[in-house]
Amino acid sequence: MSNPDEKQPNEPLFRDGGGFTRRQFVQTSAAMAAVPLIISPFGGQVFGADELPPIKIGLVGCGGRGTGAAMQALHADDGVVLHALADVFAPKIERTQKNLSDGLWPKEEETDEDEDEKKEKPEKPIHPRCQVPDSRKFVGFDAYQKLLASGVDVVLLATPPGFRPWHLAAAINAGKHVFCEKPMATDGPGVRSVLESAKLAREKKLSLVSGFCWRYHTAKRATIAEIENGRIGDLRAIYTTYNTGPLHRNDRKEGWSDWEFQLRNWQHFDHLSGDHLVEQAVHSLDKMMWVMNGVLPEKVTGVGGRIAREGESSGNIYDHFGLTYEFPNGVRGFHMSRQIPNCANDNSDLFIGARGTAYMDWDHHKITGESEWTFDGKSNDMYQQEHDELFASIRAGKPMNDGDWMAYSTLAAIMGRMAAYTGRTVTWQEALESEEALMPGPDQWQWGSLATNPVPVPGKAKMS
Repeated sequence: MSNPDEKQPNEPLFRDGGGFTRRQFVQTSAAMAAVPLIISPFGGQVFGADELPPIKIGLVGCGGRGTGAAMQALHADDGVVLHALADVFAPKIERTQKNLSDGLWPKEEETDEDEDEKKEKPEKPIHPRCQVPDSRKFVGFDAYQKLLASGVDVVLLATPPGFRPWHLAAAINAGKHVFCEKPMATDGPGVRSVLESAKLAREKKLSLVSGFCWRYHTAKRATIAEIENGRIGDLRAIYTTYNTGPLHRNDRKEGWSDWEFQLRNWQHFDHLSGDHLVEQAVHSLDKMMWVMNGVLPEKVTGVGGRIAREGESSGNIYDHFGLTYEFPNGVRGFHMSRQIPNCANDNSDLFIGARGTAYMDWDHHKITGESEWTFDGKSNDMYQQEHDELFASIRAGKPMNDGDWMAYSTLAAIMGRMAAYTGRTVTWQEALESEEALMPGPDQWQWGSLATNPVPVPGKAKMS
């Protein structure tokens, strides 16, 4: 699968990437804290660099992405301790603990240190910080509540997105720092809840970091900075593409209720994933929103449909979208995404300006035109960078908050889905104020029957 947030076929669970070294992490932490001593947010004591108090993390959602996020959190800070695990499926909890306990610190990258200094830094096993007792392994739909009450300091939210607004609200209300995977909701009511949680996080001085990983990618940060600094002139148009193959599916087994069947195929059901536009291609729309630097789209018109998905386990989502976003400054944003096998794949972004063009994909970052530029720096592990910055902010007592923009990028995808499903032009305000709630509330989170929406037909599907 081509989703950068999911395990690829025949790929290791954790990406290797060019992540931060220990030295770079210390430099990042120092940049965020003006003094070498750290005031712990967990008791007000002052600690030296070698006396870090523990930061207890809890993982809600023990799939591949959640396990990866926990590993990256452990890599980000020597004081991070895995304190609790939660999932609706008990075997996932045990698999996550085993994967994390078997992990090792990545080898230190080559630096200018002499050989004696290198010998003093052997690889450190993670497992001493990953021993979660059975009493802090929580199973069920209410497992997140038990985890929040277990004494954690930081919560990693990595369940299917439909649950995200409730989980985030509970975590912030409980006074926890949060790493929140993307997308943040599957419908308008969910986005409004996330915006409220982001506001409360600011008031409580809690860090809230999103899983929109490209915003933490060195090369893309540099490219967007060049655009913002005027290298391509006034922006005219944006083209984003996320064409890939379908995600894995699980055929229904005897004894599986509707809820279990849908959770085991969550990417394929609109209430749990928001459709692949919202769950996966939202990365591309987030980059569109990023380069627009706070200018929100006024409206979107689009097409979409389902021509290749077959079988009950393929759920009720589309397999392709084509969208046009209109911004108040005259910029047009064009997006295409597809999950169909045996087709040409592409995950790239093109920004057209008055004086040049910027292009980005996974490996290439360049600008052509009047003032040419190519990124020639060292790339990084963006997944690790998210956690490096999150835990540095916590240590420094300087909270960071991705809340508003992560909610807006999610809403951009939701409004695109609404436009394609209905065949209508959908405004930003309509999407934000929509009362259409795809995801059932917590009072319906229980094993048993759960009806799903039919595959929408443009021109017939309604919008509320």
